[in-house]
Amino acid sequence: MRRRLLSSTLLVAVIAVLLLGIPLGVAVNRLIQEEAIQELSGEAKSLLNEVEYARIQEQPITREQLGRKYPERYVQIYARGTPPQVTTVGAEPPEDRKMSADAQSESGVYVSVSRDKTQVEQQVRAWLLLILALAAAAMAVAVGLAVVQSRRLTLPLRDLAMIAERLGSGEARPSKHRYGIQELDRVAEVLDRSATRIADLLAREREFATDASHQLRTPLTGLTMRLEEIVAAADDPSVVKEEGEAAIVQAERLTAVIDELLAAARRQRHAQTAVVDLDALLDQQFIEWGPAFRRDGRKLVLSGTRGLRALGTGGGISQVVSTLLENSLRHGGGPVTVTTSNTGKSIVIEVADEGPGITDDLAPRVFERNMSGAGGTGLGLTLARALAAADGGRLELVRPRPAAFAIFLRPVGDPGRNRVVSGPA
Repeated sequence: MRRRLLSSTLLVAVIAVLLLGIPLGVAVNRLIQEEAIQELSGEAKSLLNEVEYARIQEQPITREQLGRKYPERYVQIYARGTPPQVTTVGAEPPEDRKMSADAQSESGVYVSVSRDKTQVEQQVRAWLLLILALAAAAMAVAVGLAVVQSRRLTLPLRDLAMIAERLGSGEARPSKHRYGIQELDRVAEVLDRSATRIADLLAREREFATDASHQLRTPLTGLTMRLEEIVAAADDPSVVKEEGEAAIVQAERLTAVIDELLAAARRQRHAQTAVVDLDALLDQQFIEWGPAFRRDGRKLVLSGTRGLRALGTGGGISQVVSTLLENSLRHGGGPVTVTTSNTGKSIVIEVADEGPGITDDLAPRVFERNMSGAGGTGLGLTLARALAAADGGRLELVRPRPAAFAIFLRPVGDPGRNRVVSGPA
């Protein structure tokens, strides 16, 4: 590309020099020739006036005077009379190099002034050489500008090619380079936006893998506990049947979680909210988490208003409650109380324990990703809040010590009942 720019710029410069230089040379040649002729004509008229004045004053002009006044000229003076007077001064130039001008008066005086064209031709050549030098300088300047311009264009293009190659190799990092050329800056902006989108997609993929591992762990934990109960009660068919049915429920829940994760990864998690019976949902959670709390010697208490119904998705609300119960089991202490209430504006599910709670420095950031004060993954509460928001509700920390979390859900009859909500991935 650089070679093409240089050759095209040089070609344009040559054409411009030819289009301007040739007419300029012709014009300079003609101007110098005309100026020389006008000079001779002026000298001839001046000499004629001098001769006329000398005749009137009867003081003839000598050859020495004419030689001093008109050096390097061949002068001829002819005056009518009896006999005619003819005066010549200087050496006559050759006929092929002779340039002449004459003048004549009414009294019969004729003068002619001639000069050698060699000096005029030398002057013309000097001007033509100057024009050629200027043309060469213009060509050099054009080549220099072409080199600078080619570098200004090719270096950014190479840089953009390297950026595009890095994008193709997965290094999605915006360069933020700008080159002062509108078109190249536009390409750089598009590549930066593409890098940002690719980086966002890669980050989402990583988040999806992390979120999937965390969200699948809770149902798998419940399923494992059921299987342990089945193994422990292998001699009691009624217990095996009960725990087997609970394990099937856990497996179905695991399937639902996987479906939600896959939909979220494709940015297609659009859930049409429905009326959820909170009593049945919480009873199921107590059945699933009861054995784990009993093994730790802790109680799981359900209190508050019964018969409440809220708008949301059963899978999303179950996942949020399950995350809160798991956090209380792992990081809390004492009995865990799940309280339901109706404030008129929201249906509230509060999960509280009597453990040490959350420190003051961690409480404002407890819902941030990767934020954990007890060696956890720091993802559970982040995902739980996202699931609550996807159902049109919210998850809040209402008391840091002892820890108490509240899920605020939309009551039945909410104006946004039939809206389609999109939860974050």
